[in-house]
Formats: sequence, C-alpha cells, structure tokens
Amino acid sequence: MDPAWALREIAFQLERAGEPTYRVRAFRNAATTVDKTDGEQLKRMAENGTLTSLPGIGKATAGVIEDALAGRDPAYRGKIVAKELPDGEPLRSALRGDCHTHSDWSDGGSSIGEMAVAGRDVGHEWMVLTDHSPRLTVANGLSPDRLRTQMQIVAKANELMAPFRLLQGIEVDILDDGSLDQEEELLGELDFVVASVHSKLRMPARDMTRRMLAAVRNPHVRVLGHCTGRLVVGKGRPESEFDAEKVFTACRENGVAVEINSRPERLDPPMRLLRLAAEIGCEFAIDSDAHAPGQLDWLGYGCERAIEAGIGPERIINTRTADDLLTR
Repeated sequence: MDPAWALREIAFQLERAGEPTYRVRAFRNAATTVDKTDGEQLKRMAENGTLTSLPGIGKATAGVIEDALAGRDPAYRGKIVAKELPDGEPLRSALRGDCHTHSDWSDGGSSIGEMAVAGRDVGHEWMVLTDHSPRLTVANGLSPDRLRTQMQIVAKANELMAPFRLLQGIEVDILDDGSLDQEEELLGELDFVVASVHSKLRMPARDMTRRMLAAVRNPHVRVLGHCTGRLVVGKGRPESEFDAEKVFTACRENGVAVEINSRPERLDPPMRLLRLAAEIGCEFAIDSDAHAPGQLDWLGYGCERAIEAGIGPERIINTRTADDLLTR
C-alpha cells in the first residue's frame, strides 16, 4: 500500500465525517512529506523507528506509514468512526459533477490538484472550481490577477487529467447594490459563475430582493448560491429575508439554477423555499460547496432533499455532460 495514498485516504474519511480541520491537516501534511522523501530512505526510517524525525510526521502518521509499508491496512483507519451519510439514491448516481467547490487558493484546505483528483475519484466526470472573489478577504478571495493565474493552472490540470474536466469558475460575491464582485470582462471568460450573498445578510427584505434580482439578471450568472445564507448547526444563523417568489421567478426567466447546498450546516434553501422554487419551474444545482476533498462526498444530503421536494434529474443541471452544461 502506498503510504502517501493511505494518509490521504484517512484524511478524506476524516473530512467526510466532519472531523476537526487540524486533525485532517496532520495527515495531509504527512502525505506531502512522504511524497518528498526517497522511498528507500522512508523504508529505512520505518525499520529504525525514526519516521517522527521527518517534518510533519507524528506518532499517529508514522504508524500509518509503517503499516502501509508492511502491507497492512493501517490500524488508524479502524479508529475512524464511520459516519452514515445519506446516499440520495437513485439521484446521486445521476449526477455527473459538482458546480461549487473551493481550493486553498481561497478558503479551502487543499490544492487544486488534490481537489480535482478527489472529484474524479468520487466518480465525477467534471467539477467546477469556484474560489471566492476579492471582497471576501476573510476567505482570501481572488483578485483579477490571481484569478487569471488560476485559469492557467486549471488549463494545465485539464491537460493532465483528461477525460476528467475541471471547469474554471468563481463564487462571486453579490455586492450591496446587486453588482458582482469581479470584472465583468473576466467573468465572461469563465466557464461558470455561482453568485452568492456573504455580507449584510440581515438587510431589509425589500433591499435584499432588489439586490438578488440584479445579480440573477446578470448574464454571466449560472447558479444562485445558498440563497438564504442560513446556518442550522451550533448557534445557527437565521435566513435572509427576501421575496422568494420574485427571485425564483427571475431565476427561471434568466436560466439561473437555484443551488441546493449540501453542506450539513447549511442545507439551504429550507424545504418550504425549495418546494416553492420547484413549483415556479426553476432548475437546480445540487452542490457540495466542498472546502476539502472529503466534503465532495456530501452530495447525498442535497440529493435527499431534492427527492423529498419532488425534483427529478431532468431539472438538475449537474446531471448533464460538461459540454451540455456549457451550452447555455
């Protein structure tokens, strides 16, 4: 068993189970160290019990490396409490990709390459990289120059990973007046744009409605992300107030999909609004909003809610091929 793979597999399962970031990072950092260490040297250090002298290798990660090199299933894997996630079948099997993911270029925890490989390994044909836009400084949002550089990296990734496709997108902040937090010309060069509200979530309903309508009517926008901004775990966060009928009607009229956000702490929109959007005739995107590889496996949450709302695969845009998705 390849020790770097074993470490990353454990990190994936920890992320999938919602374990703390620091614990996940320990295994991913250890995998990076293993990648940089000569294989024969690694074997000698494992035999001599000196692996912990390597940077980022602690007792637990050293044990995983030793087990893997000895051909044993790492004992640490047995300590991970398997978390039963909703499978969302049969809808989950119909999804070809994920429209909303993040890397360490903004507030994600893993590189573009790691996210892309994980997306391919969970069965996606394509995946959209949607790091944040500049105004969201707390999330290290991408300036125009950084976004252009990222576009070059995504193009290179596609050369290496074909036929899997990594689509270049952005999760662009909807500003107070409904404009989008990125250069219009640059937005036009991207494959995909998810537009979301991240600030002033408690503004009056009339103003929020006007703000969201302006964003939905922007011709570059393909998905309205986590539309209420609610959080349903911990202290939680209440829903933003807006005229949902007007906003969802505008989504339908402008070919903008309503996101069914699969993050367990969001599950946005709430069921009453999801059913309303379905009645109005909207299309939907079931997205993980993953900030780490293991979170890409959270799509079952969104699929389960779509099924409960009576939404079939024909109305979900990530059941389409990449070519179909890009043909608006």
